[in-house]
Amino acid sequence: MTEIKNTERELHFFRQRLTAVGAFVFICFALLLSRFVWLQVIKHSDYAAQAEDNRIALVPVVPNRGLIVDRNGVVLARNYSAYTLEITPSKLHDSLDAVIDELAKLVAVEAKDRKRFKKLLEESKNFESVPLRTRLTDEEVARFTVQRFRFPGVEIQARLFRQYPLGEVASHVIGYIGRINQAESKAIDESDDGANYSGTDYMGKEGLEKSYEKVLHGATGYEEVEVSASGRAVRTLSRSAATPGSNLILSIDIELQKIIEDAFGEWRGALVAIEPSTGDILAYVSRPGFDPNLFVEGIDQQSWNELNTSLDRPLVNRPLSGTYAPGSTFKPFMALAALELGKRTPNQAISDPGFFYLGGHKFRDDLVGGHGTVNMHKSIVVSCNTYYYVLGNDMGIEAIHDFMKPFGFGQLTGIDLQNEKAGVLPSKEWKRSRFKTRALQKWVGGDTISVSNGSGYNSYTPLQMAHAVANLANDGVVMKPHLVRIVENGVTKARTLTVPKESYRIPLKPENIAFIKSAMVGVTSEPGGTAFKVFANAGYTVGGKTGTAQVIAIKKNEKYHANMIAERLRDNALFTAFAPADKPRIAIAIVVENGGFGAGVAAPIVRKALDYYLLGKRPGAKDTTKVPKEDAETFRPVDEVKAEEGLGGQPRPDFEIPANNE
Repeated sequence: MTEIKNTERELHFFRQRLTAVGAFVFICFALLLSRFVWLQVIKHSDYAAQAEDNRIALVPVVPNRGLIVDRNGVVLARNYSAYTLEITPSKLHDSLDAVIDELAKLVAVEAKDRKRFKKLLEESKNFESVPLRTRLTDEEVARFTVQRFRFPGVEIQARLFRQYPLGEVASHVIGYIGRINQAESKAIDESDDGANYSGTDYMGKEGLEKSYEKVLHGATGYEEVEVSASGRAVRTLSRSAATPGSNLILSIDIELQKIIEDAFGEWRGALVAIEPSTGDILAYVSRPGFDPNLFVEGIDQQSWNELNTSLDRPLVNRPLSGTYAPGSTFKPFMALAALELGKRTPNQAISDPGFFYLGGHKFRDDLVGGHGTVNMHKSIVVSCNTYYYVLGNDMGIEAIHDFMKPFGFGQLTGIDLQNEKAGVLPSKEWKRSRFKTRALQKWVGGDTISVSNGSGYNSYTPLQMAHAVANLANDGVVMKPHLVRIVENGVTKARTLTVPKESYRIPLKPENIAFIKSAMVGVTSEPGGTAFKVFANAGYTVGGKTGTAQVIAIKKNEKYHANMIAERLRDNALFTAFAPADKPRIAIAIVVENGGFGAGVAAPIVRKALDYYLLGKRPGAKDTTKVPKEDAETFRPVDEVKAEEGLGGQPRPDFEIPANNE
């Protein structure tokens, strides 16, 4: 039987299928066309920019860090170029330990390098490169370069490194830089300087390197680099140069600094020397010190343990954060307060039996039997405790506090270092806030007696003591103490004084200041003066004051014997001075921990410092400089240079700072 086909029906279905397919094809082409229009027309600019970004990499150009030099141009912190072997963990194909083991076959990798690398790795982001070895030799660079294809994620970078040529000398002044850790990186990213630190791995951690970080760092530049699909640089398209950081010209005389540090020997302590008329800090010594070069690339664990656990505390910045009782160095200020407040006249005298009674408590003088009849001049020259027991009782603590405050006792000086301690200038209010119980909060007469003699609750930094002596030597004109004298622009070389004018003036009567200075000169020049032997035949006039301060309290009726107690429990030795006496160019305060009598250890160190600064004499050298005594006051210090009058009327250094990438 023949099947009859319905041609019309089949043709109808065929046309439907054809229409459906055609519609599907049309829709597909419409979608492709619309996508094409979206990509090539509407989003053309966006995707063109992305494509350009893939082709062009923006590479930060890290600026050269500014140099640090002393007042005469001696370089204290500089930069040098060297190769570094660095690993980016996120780009490694093998395990980190396996890669390091293979690298060790090409480049020397010691155990301390591995430990430092792991420590830095913990502080870094996974996509950052971390240095495994620094300061590679040319031979090591060549060996790795030949085998580089085997180590994806490992690169050799040419970088600038920080170096401190003098090692421990002035280490607490200069401080050091170190690798930026995660906490610091987060803080930078959240600050306005985030973009300026792109590509920067290091920043100041301590000292001037930290407090002048923004000044030293400079401004980051950028390069537009064309890269291949594999990320290799092909060519540089454009470059925005980095702006080098500014240079710091310090007030420090590094030769004076060296002499003082050597003079300390094995003693612990601090010394600050200031130019009274400017506030320039000429020497800033904290002993013992440390080598800042150890910290630049990350200090190894052994060195860290040695520094951190040492009983000598070499990492403590003693002039800034060490607080000590001033001892008898406080007496000239007490005497000046008595004159200014009308509590005493210069010739008013007491009879010193060797003790003073208050409320049944016996306060002893250091001399059994006392000093006899003592006026104000003699009280300073021979350092009579009883005189100041009586004076302090008459003045009262509030009068003492209010007079001492403008001199800087117990106040932040504002020096250009961070973490300065204020110390304690005691008062009734201070004691109420210091203690919790009412019995301890009450101020008693014995507290005043102790404070008036430089002990008790008195607690000041060596920096504050030096600042106070400088203010006295400068007739009450207060200059802010500072370590950086001039900031030199890294590009224009323009120089700006950091402290161009005085801070304020303490209203003092000239005759009273002159009297106190004369008595302090008697300490070093009159027979019986506590520092007379130390400054015999000095060739210049010195105003000074010795001091001794207890470290531990001595029981009632018990006599102090230094050789019968542990060395670290013995009295601290102090000495303050200014010279030449009538036109002071230098004021000094020194504390020698557990050194005993101020004239025994502290004053001889000051004598060496003054001999060099005023006469150019070095310890152990023959005295070839003949300076007549009558001309000693006008003898120029060895650090002065012939210079034109610069900013603020101050002499401008006439040296040029070398390039900071040498």
